Amino acid sequence: MNALDAVIEIFTWIGFGGAVLFGVVAVILWATDGTWLPADALVDHEPDGTYVRWFDADGDANSARTDADDLAEVDRAAIWYRYGWRDRMRLTRRPPGWSAVLWAAAALLALGIASLVASGLMLFVDR
Repeated sequence: MNALDAVIEIFTWIGFGGAVLFGVVAVILWATDGTWLPADALVDHEPDGTYVRWFDADGDANSARTDADDLAEVDRAAIWYRYGWRDRMRLTRRPPGWSAVLWAAAALLALGIASLVASGLMLFVDR
């Protein structure tokens, strides 16, 4: 076994091990995030701040104060609200960190697969 084989082997373990680790973290983040439902909301610009108001799935009126710059010039917005909670909303379906963890898991999986293929090719090239 030469040094290149050892490096490829290390990258294979790092790739697959990291993909599993980040995959587990992504599943944990997804499970703990809860259920978020879509809603059409009215955006009220008041002197003390910007408020978003919507009706939830049970027909209850909700409102939340927001500092989102995306809502500065609009009167209506598509939001996601936390089911079963009051006054919780966001502008994206999933939390921003969740997609970063998924991309990291996918990149490490690609590294593991590429290293595994390179290792298999080295078997035929060396002999």
